[in-house]
Amino acid sequence: MLSRRRFLHATALAGSAAAADLSLTPWLRAQSPDATATARIYVDPERKLAAIAPTLFGSFLEHLGRAIYDGIYEPGSKLSDASGFRTDVMDEIRRLGVPIIRYPGGNFVSGYNWLDGVGPKQNRPKVLDKAWNTIDSNQFGTDDFMAWCKAVGTLPLMGLNLGTGTPEQAAALVEYCNVEKGTEWSELRRKNGVAEPYNVKHWCLGNEMDGPWQIGHMTAEEYGLKAADAARQMRMVDPSPSLKLVACGSSGPGMPTYLEWDRQVLDQCYNYVDGLSLHRYLGNDEETGGSSAKYVAMNLSLEQQIVQTAAVCDVVQAEKRSKKQLHLSFDEWNVWYRARGPKFDNGQRTEAPHLLEEIYNLEDALLVGGILNSLMRHAARVRIACLAQLVNVIAPIMTNDSGLFIQTIGYPYGWAIQYGRGDVLDLLVQAPAYEAEGLGAVPYIDAGATRNPQDGSLGMFVLNRDLNKPREIEVVWEGSAPGKAIATQVLTGDDLKASNSFEQPKKVAPQSFPSPAAAPSGRTRFEVPARSYTVIQWAG
Repeated sequence: MLSRRRFLHATALAGSAAAADLSLTPWLRAQSPDATATARIYVDPERKLAAIAPTLFGSFLEHLGRAIYDGIYEPGSKLSDASGFRTDVMDEIRRLGVPIIRYPGGNFVSGYNWLDGVGPKQNRPKVLDKAWNTIDSNQFGTDDFMAWCKAVGTLPLMGLNLGTGTPEQAAALVEYCNVEKGTEWSELRRKNGVAEPYNVKHWCLGNEMDGPWQIGHMTAEEYGLKAADAARQMRMVDPSPSLKLVACGSSGPGMPTYLEWDRQVLDQCYNYVDGLSLHRYLGNDEETGGSSAKYVAMNLSLEQQIVQTAAVCDVVQAEKRSKKQLHLSFDEWNVWYRARGPKFDNGQRTEAPHLLEEIYNLEDALLVGGILNSLMRHAARVRIACLAQLVNVIAPIMTNDSGLFIQTIGYPYGWAIQYGRGDVLDLLVQAPAYEAEGLGAVPYIDAGATRNPQDGSLGMFVLNRDLNKPREIEVVWEGSAPGKAIATQVLTGDDLKASNSFEQPKKVAPQSFPSPAAAPSGRTRFEVPARSYTVIQWAG
């Protein structure tokens, strides 16, 4: 017979938003008639969900708008080095510690010829990018990106053109990047001044090929066969077991072919790939009816997408009697709903136009914090995830000629990278709930926690969805309590719509948070403000 503690834990798992049903179980929904009741978070450092992959908190750079040009690369700028790299941006990315960055797209990659972006810059052609109707100078390409990645200390997640491109061209890029010498494409790299191979391990086999907007759009079966051919050729070039290939999954739950696309694709290429991609953009718009209370709970919908996609992978695995379980690559996720449509995504055949430059507010940052909690909870399956994008284009970093500022969403993202290390803990969270249409009973408190086995430190991330009231939290430590709190910060404010700008770069910024007292009784109590995302790190 289960103890009460274990029963509560099992019930919470069965009814959590990590399950396919977003609603909490009836017991949990009714557990706290008093809406002011204290929320309890049960933490057992020995109950681990999964180790966080080093690539879980990655990002994305596409040849789109000012992400590359005027973003990370701006020759002639007083802020750039001899290679044309913006040093202020590099410093910020190093400070954040971004672990992996997807490149060069995105929609852009489906019409991109990587050969246009290598070799002497004076010989590189200016081309029309048909994805965003812009002119691409090709002054920044594969070798430039690899040099930039090395300079900022991040890994490349390379996208391949499986739209207009061929499997042979995909394999040629792997040869260019990963073969030391003695072949056509490795010798071209050496001719271009790079003797040592890049040894790129992570590759995306195309982008959003289910979308009618995508250059080279095709059916699931056609794409699956093409991806399988590309994967086979790539593995012939680089047979290393560390080569990880990600097939295109559905572009989002709103697609009419959602999940069926994934099944048909994997039916063709399951044996040749290691992962499947997911994409999702959320906004406080039609999907939420403009309700901020529902909006800050939409990470639960994203969790449902993870669970459903993983289930399709497992169905195909069972059908094929495969011993291999695919991981998920959530390689595009973010808030994006204002800077959309023809006004924002048509470059008018100019170079580096201002496109998709979303300005983020406090409620956007709260949702991003919730999404990060969701990614942690599903770290056993989601091994790669990319905040889309990194600079200027739906991004946490915005630049102009004189500098940069950090958007609101950059703070929870940075905290996840800094404190979300080691193992994700299997928490039991008991909290009062409110009703949100389509989501059921939503707990006011959403929490995640990690423990770093190297030093024993424990990080906790707490989203308070209550837009009007602070919430009392009681952490119940199963086993020994951690040491003292060594880092505490909170992101909050009176105005959910407040945002940062070059004129007011710190209008929404982290604030000090009182360090919780020691827990000699095995319980720690503290209060989180209304409309807040809080991070606490305890020493081991």
